[in-house]
Amino acid sequence: MCGIVGYVGLRASAPLVLDALRRLEYRGYDSAGLAVLDHDEAGQTSLTIVRAVGKLDNLAQAISAVELPGSIGLGHTRWATHGRPSEANAHPHRSGGVAVVHNGIIENHLELKEQLISEGVEFKSDTDTEIVAHLIHRSFQVDVAGDPEQALRAAFRAALSQIRGSYALGVVSERTPHMLLVAKSASPLVLGIGDGEMLAASDIPALLSCTRTVLFLEDGEIATLRTSGVEIEKLDGTPVTRAPKRVDWSPVQAEKGGFKHFMLKEIFEQPRAIEDTLRGRFQLEDGALAPNELGLDLSRLALKRVVFLACGTSFHASLVGRQLIEKYARIPAWAELGSEVRYREPVFDSGDLVVAVSQSGETIDTLHALEEAKRHGATVLALTNVLDSAIARACHGAFYTHAGPEIGVASTKAFTTQLVLMLMLAIELGRQRRTLAPQRVSELQQELLGLPGQMRRTLERHSEVLEVARRWHQAAHMLFLGRGLSYPIALEGALKLKEISYAHAEGYAAGEMKHGPIALIDEKMPVVVLVPQDHNYEKTLSNLQEVRARDGRVIAIASEGDTRVASLTPDVLYVPKTHDALTPLLLTVPLQLLAYYIADLKGTDVDQPRNLAKTVTVE
Repeated sequence: MCGIVGYVGLRASAPLVLDALRRLEYRGYDSAGLAVLDHDEAGQTSLTIVRAVGKLDNLAQAISAVELPGSIGLGHTRWATHGRPSEANAHPHRSGGVAVVHNGIIENHLELKEQLISEGVEFKSDTDTEIVAHLIHRSFQVDVAGDPEQALRAAFRAALSQIRGSYALGVVSERTPHMLLVAKSASPLVLGIGDGEMLAASDIPALLSCTRTVLFLEDGEIATLRTSGVEIEKLDGTPVTRAPKRVDWSPVQAEKGGFKHFMLKEIFEQPRAIEDTLRGRFQLEDGALAPNELGLDLSRLALKRVVFLACGTSFHASLVGRQLIEKYARIPAWAELGSEVRYREPVFDSGDLVVAVSQSGETIDTLHALEEAKRHGATVLALTNVLDSAIARACHGAFYTHAGPEIGVASTKAFTTQLVLMLMLAIELGRQRRTLAPQRVSELQQELLGLPGQMRRTLERHSEVLEVARRWHQAAHMLFLGRGLSYPIALEGALKLKEISYAHAEGYAAGEMKHGPIALIDEKMPVVVLVPQDHNYEKTLSNLQEVRARDGRVIAIASEGDTRVASLTPDVLYVPKTHDALTPLLLTVPLQLLAYYIADLKGTDVDQPRNLAKTVTVE
């Protein structure tokens, strides 16, 4: 999410920072800005900030109307999380002579904002980032004597000690015209070492036009950048020594983080995306969703039914969400294809909570369907990845994933973060309706918090998926079978394979196999069977045996330690054994990798498959 670029050197910083921001455009953004420090011969320092909504061309046009000769610059492209896309919400944010850019989410921003307002601070934006600027400025004002550089670093450390959450931060100040400060915690930040210049960026591509010598900042570290070099220290002031590294990636390779395709990179980003989606959403004292997370009060609704509206991959997520709502909240739930709803006579009323699910928030069919639901008095909640998107604006409230921009057309991390939010919604409804005991709420939340680690373990087995893909990448047809919560994942696995490899694939509920699909099975037909050790295990194992009895070739996705499945087929991909509600998320990973590796082995255009668009905004 977002892009940060900082520069300290001898060259004019504005064009250099703007060019570096362009190298981060692949990360996605909705606004951008630049702060430049200019230190003249008379010893006077000025801080100029220019911001613009939309693409970097808009920022470039705004910059062209202003003189920006300074050699210290701090730039940012913003992907909105708090506050809609606007010039006021674009970074950098300023308090006095201090300017700040930030990637990440400050979990306790509401608490800090209330505190600052009570002290007379006036906010000019809706962002959580502006809080950091005010915290630094407030502490910096206290110590006006002595060394201003030491005072700024102390103020920076004081501000960091008060915030909770994830951050990559860049700070400049009029009182310290020869340095730039950066710090990180759970958000990426890399330093570039040039000849008489230093850079900082949220990703390597931004640095490559200036240097290929880099230092990776670690969590809980602060770096001071000057033309003479960099000093790194921990938050307590302890110095850190770290050797730089040489990067030999091309700019295109760097954008992809060294991965061959954006899709593969985004598959591996899923643990981080889930961590960002979970961070700060629950209140520790009672397990409730944090205030304002949805933009509406569920407890005020006289709910009779929950209806999910979605298309494509989001519809598959909704099929999981439907089961989770019924299981934990004990409310009737349904999932509807947005493209079908408006062309019949659907029944909605004031007792419905309609959840409109869309990665982009712009899917036209889902947008029209939710408008139909609103006309009939339903309460409509958006579940999307893009703040202030069309669907979010059209709904009564919005529940946002924090997956970050997804470049690959075939959705991966947006899908799994949608599943996370659906489980969170089911838990919250169950908590409010008392169909979940407090202890059960706490247990489910703890399971969720452990999910990113389990997903990382699953990704570590990627080479095993590649070996299976090598054996089966020439198959013209493939079936995917699953039961219960695994059934929608079978549908999603088949869709992924179709989207990017162009092989014919179909997903079925395993219990439906005898009602038709079994006729397709022969010695040439690979059948992917999702057989985790959940309450459907024995039934699904029986379906697997039926495939074998007809000479079908089984690729099993099973729980770690399952020796029964291993005795039935040589092609077994394992996922960690976990809570039933989380199993769909882990099963998804080997299916994504299987589709990716098959497509790559076939040589198709993985990131931009034929005939497909990332966002469907026309019927």
